[in-house]
Amino acid sequence: MTTRPQAPAVEPGSTGTVTRDGVTVSYAVYGQGGTTVLLLPTWTVVHSRVWKGQIGYLARHFRVVTFDGRGNGRSDRPVGAAAYTDGEYAADALAVLDATETARAVVVGLSWGLTWGLHLAAAHPDRMAGLLGIGGSSNVQVPRAGRDVVDWEGPVRGTEGWAKYNRQYWLEDGYRDFVEFFFGQMFVEPHSTKQVEDAVDWSLETTPQTVADASAGMHGFDGIPVTPIEEVCARVSCPVLLVHGTHDAISPVSVSHRIAELTGASVVLLEGSGHGPSARHPVVVNHLIRDFTERCAGAPAAQAAALRPSWTRAARRRRRALFLSSPIGLGHARRDLAIADELRKRHPDLEIDWLAQHPVTTVLERAGERVHPASAWLANESAHIEHEAGEHDLHAFQTLRRMDEILVNNFMVFDDVVRDEPYDLVVGDEAWDLDYFLHENPELKRFPFAWMTDFVGWLPMPDGGAAEAALTADYNAQMLEHRARHRWVRDRSIFVGSPDDLVPDTFGPGLPGIREWTEANFDFAGYVTGFSQPEVADRDRLRADLGYAAERPLCVVTVGGSGVGTPLLKRVLDAVPLARRQVAELRFLVVTGPRISPASVPRRRGVTVRGMVPELYKHLAAADLAVVQGGLTTCMELTASRTPFLYVPLRHHFEQNFHVRHRLERYRAGQLLPYDEAADPDGLAAAIVANLGRAVDYRPVEDDGAARAGDLLAELL
Repeated sequence: MTTRPQAPAVEPGSTGTVTRDGVTVSYAVYGQGGTTVLLLPTWTVVHSRVWKGQIGYLARHFRVVTFDGRGNGRSDRPVGAAAYTDGEYAADALAVLDATETARAVVVGLSWGLTWGLHLAAAHPDRMAGLLGIGGSSNVQVPRAGRDVVDWEGPVRGTEGWAKYNRQYWLEDGYRDFVEFFFGQMFVEPHSTKQVEDAVDWSLETTPQTVADASAGMHGFDGIPVTPIEEVCARVSCPVLLVHGTHDAISPVSVSHRIAELTGASVVLLEGSGHGPSARHPVVVNHLIRDFTERCAGAPAAQAAALRPSWTRAARRRRRALFLSSPIGLGHARRDLAIADELRKRHPDLEIDWLAQHPVTTVLERAGERVHPASAWLANESAHIEHEAGEHDLHAFQTLRRMDEILVNNFMVFDDVVRDEPYDLVVGDEAWDLDYFLHENPELKRFPFAWMTDFVGWLPMPDGGAAEAALTADYNAQMLEHRARHRWVRDRSIFVGSPDDLVPDTFGPGLPGIREWTEANFDFAGYVTGFSQPEVADRDRLRADLGYAAERPLCVVTVGGSGVGTPLLKRVLDAVPLARRQVAELRFLVVTGPRISPASVPRRRGVTVRGMVPELYKHLAAADLAVVQGGLTTCMELTASRTPFLYVPLRHHFEQNFHVRHRLERYRAGQLLPYDEAADPDGLAAAIVANLGRAVDYRPVEDDGAARAGDLLAELL
């Protein structure tokens, strides 16, 4: 299934095209560093998005240039093998360097991109500061086990394994079957579903004929002359570093070893990696590219920049903690602030920094907290959520999968911060990037690390069928393997809730039960509301303090901190006149949140529309009814304040539809209103009127969750 284009983690500073011999090539420039890194295209089957895990990080340190190779992406697709020779690609690279006014660059090539980098280095040594090849492929003569069955030019003799690598098969409707096989071979590591999915999607943006022409040009079929790579390497004089996975099923390690013999290159082996480490293991590849580029740019300057201006003996340092709070909804920020306050009570000398994004930064700044300056480098997850959302529809699991390049970018920001500054504790509240990449790169852990979450287990939506069930199980299995293999990466796992709040499901076929596993692997803090319940116990006093007339019923409508709630707000506003005909004194407070402009929703008599509302929980506690999305924080605030509420889960949002719903049912709280049922203004108005001031019998919400979490974290300092 081809998916919609992902929003990139970072946008280019400039874009352009260059035309050479009638073929137009599209390029992009990121960052403004003094050293330029040119990320070459690879085989025509993909385009420059193959570098999405590198661009954001490298562009913070260097100037980065990418271009779509001829035959894919935004570049032309010329016809015939002669248009796709190694020399043509190298000449395109030179033209892009000229068009971007790049005098000299460190050039990075993936797979066959190494060959084009070698051609560029041999022909134009003055433009090359260095060449780094990843999973290098070339026409060098080495044994290639498993590919001896290939007969690319002959008739189709079979459709199993490498027999799929056949021009006629591609042109006779076998192309998709081939690329699915090929990228499965490229990403041999378990749990590589997203990398394979991306690459297959990119391969479908070009045509089988174009890929066939490119293959013929690269390998010297159709009478195309090919310069032996040995002759090319003899003319390479710049520094060369070759990075190769030991489990590469596309191009064997012996290719890089042979190129190293010919060029004097150094070789770095990635044990257990396949052919695409830049996508599958972006953190280690990003570090290798940065270190190599800095050496090529001049090691003394790089070393001088890395020197600390001062150093303090560990025993004399004040305790420091770094909090990472999920920006998906503002509830994480409120509960994290409450926990941070409890932590300060136990360690009064503690300094806390926050690595956070909008809208969390707004809450933190109002609370007088220190937002780390590096937060400005984070790619915004809320913007991604809004890009992915439909009409009150957010496929939360797939949205997180498609956030992969944002997660890479943001982990690399975190990695730079903790590399330069010492912290005594790092707390990640559903900071998925931090938890995932620390388990993938455990050698980078140099601090006590606590992980907090209010749900455990990815769950498939029913209409996703067997395919989605398999994907969620695969993601769960990877997490279980991470924890079993590197249990020490997390010094504390804290579930914000109680064991009964966990859904009665398994992680997938053959995997353990979610509650059973979580009870064995987590500490339980109980729920954290972020406020004390005595604050909201006296509704009459609250209404007076907030200026709400006692005799006028109040309905508060709020959709959380992201910008996906506009359709629900508009549906409620359509129902307002109908509800007020039945209850004339009824008043509404509509809270759009920080990412929806109040001016974007229609005005109605009896309605006050506001953006950010400080201490919104007080307004919720003062209300006679609330209409909300299915987000856990707002629903639990309403539960704690014993306010009747209607909750409308986002469609395809597994957390709201399963995890949150399970917890609310346990608390006997709220009334579920499916979005489709909210479509009828008359029915929605009737539900609002029927639930105004309704007597509730909610289970009490814990009032000591923040203190319990503070105790668990304080033990790590």
